[in-house]
Amino acid sequence: MATSNPTQSGWQFWIDRGGTFTDVIAIDPQGRIFTHKLLSENPERYPDAPLQGIRDILGLSAENAIPTACIDSVKMGTTVGTNALLEHKGEPTVLITTRGFKDALRIAYQHRPDIFAMYIDLPGMLYTQVAEADERIDAHGNVVAPLDIELTRDTLARLRDQGFDSVAIVLMHAYRYPQHEQAVADIAADLGFAQISVSHRVSALMKLVSRGDTTVVDAYLSPILKRYVDTIADELTQTKLFFMQSNGGLVDATGFRGKDCILSGPAGGVVGAVASSATEGDKSIIGFDMGGTSTDVCHYSGEFERTLESEVAGMRIRAPMLHIHTVAAGGGSIIRFDGARFRVGPESAGANPGPACYRRGGPLTITDCNVMLGKLSAVNFPKVFGETGDLGIDETVVGRKFEPLAKEVNQATGKRFSVYQIAQGFVDVAVENMAAAIKRISVERGYDVSKYTLCCFGGAGAQHACLVAQALGMTRVLIHEHAS
Repeated sequence: MATSNPTQSGWQFWIDRGGTFTDVIAIDPQGRIFTHKLLSENPERYPDAPLQGIRDILGLSAENAIPTACIDSVKMGTTVGTNALLEHKGEPTVLITTRGFKDALRIAYQHRPDIFAMYIDLPGMLYTQVAEADERIDAHGNVVAPLDIELTRDTLARLRDQGFDSVAIVLMHAYRYPQHEQAVADIAADLGFAQISVSHRVSALMKLVSRGDTTVVDAYLSPILKRYVDTIADELTQTKLFFMQSNGGLVDATGFRGKDCILSGPAGGVVGAVASSATEGDKSIIGFDMGGTSTDVCHYSGEFERTLESEVAGMRIRAPMLHIHTVAAGGGSIIRFDGARFRVGPESAGANPGPACYRRGGPLTITDCNVMLGKLSAVNFPKVFGETGDLGIDETVVGRKFEPLAKEVNQATGKRFSVYQIAQGFVDVAVENMAAAIKRISVERGYDVSKYTLCCFGGAGAQHACLVAQALGMTRVLIHEHAS
């Protein structure tokens, strides 16, 4: 998609790299708005979606260097860190803690995930190994046991020789008395550890467990983020590059840390929903962000709601975050019949292979249900599919895959449902899941959502806005022209 003059200075880009699609909004020096949508993962055509989106808007081929002198700023929200945490694909990390507290993060608060479960399946730890430092400072700052410098150096050197490059340092009472932590960090730096996360800098708060978990998350994700940020920054030299943090604020790329990236993508949606609603005079909204992988909902009534302690993928994180509730119900949520009932998600087809209609051999999803029902047409859907990346969705394959599913359902139930009734049934399940998520952050907290506006955004949000509003008794829906 070529533009008028991509070499003029003053271009600005806003990019959301989601789990399925990457969305790009740009404003040229004349103030004209350009929008673009492309798959977040399409390795056959491009290595990185945000950079490819910038090239597409500027009318550049993959061989052309991006003329960074013409770009004033790039602001991004990304799910790179979130996905690494959810999929446990972060940097191999070693934890250093006070002697005697080796298992403190594993034992944690002894909360049982499912109080009635016969077998307790605890979430896995993010650190690969844990080592103890011979030291102890009490709650009043008295040195009970001085830090054994030589033993600590030997321990860290051994771990470095094993290939560890990331270390999380969490010592007792270091939030207030950090001298031992700083000494261990200095040793780690001398030995060449690339990522050193110390708890008194990452989360200078009481409670060893949540402070420790936050520090481990930071050490686990920061290297992944740094590599990704460096990839973008290397292409966008001379350009101001900012990333959205979980608290809803932007930070320079060099200050983007693992502990602040968990809600990078969804937080941008919350800020945008509030801003776009304000232009319409709506002061009380329910934010409804339905993307390809998940649905994020939030409550706003005059001020942003934040939380200082959150649990994501079983990890306790003590860092400011916008209060957002997420459910695994997006356009790419995989549908299936388990022999008795319809199931939607939590598995997602993502961008690769994506839904069946994306021409990559993917499974049936909620997006395919909407294709089957005629709510999505190949004419209006972005043409970013196929080997050349310029084809629309494949409606034929959807009908072909729904036929055996309908046969399976009818045989199991002894009834004769049409493929359209089955597709609608799966959509109804997804809508109930999303309505339940909204009730959790509104009705269950005493808010009457019938008096709120449903501010809808995300690539799949508008397809379901009216159904969700109807399920909740809401009468006003706001969809911005660039909501998707």
